[in-house]
Amino acid sequence: MALTFGKLVEEARNNVPGISSIEAKKKIEESPNTYIIDVQDADDAGACGLIPSSVNISLGMLPIRADLELPEDFRNPELADRSRPILVTCGLGGQAALGAYLLKKMGFTDVAFIEGGTTAWKDEGFETV
Repeated sequence: MALTFGKLVEEARNNVPGISSIEAKKKIEESPNTYIIDVQDADDAGACGLIPSSVNISLGMLPIRADLELPEDFRNPELADRSRPILVTCGLGGQAALGAYLLKKMGFTDVAFIEGGTTAWKDEGFETV
């Protein structure tokens, strides 16, 4: 049977931790080095706001930006340290789960996604830009 978006997200959620917006905010405060990635496509990023200090790297570009074997001009230097804390978000959390799972499979050791994405972050009353 062919995989669907829902099945892929389910697999990701079973293999990488999802944390609440409250837990994410606490992690960011306790570990200011936490890298926050919004994996929505550029056209969609920010539609519900962006978490302050987050960067937009689309889900499609994420494995390229995180690949240490590609030429330096393709990579994101912020993704060189596989032990750096990373939180992945999107609008509602599905793409974020996929992005976090992808990073985990690429060797990142401290990666999670925000359950409910930036929408849940905003619903908690936290700042967006």
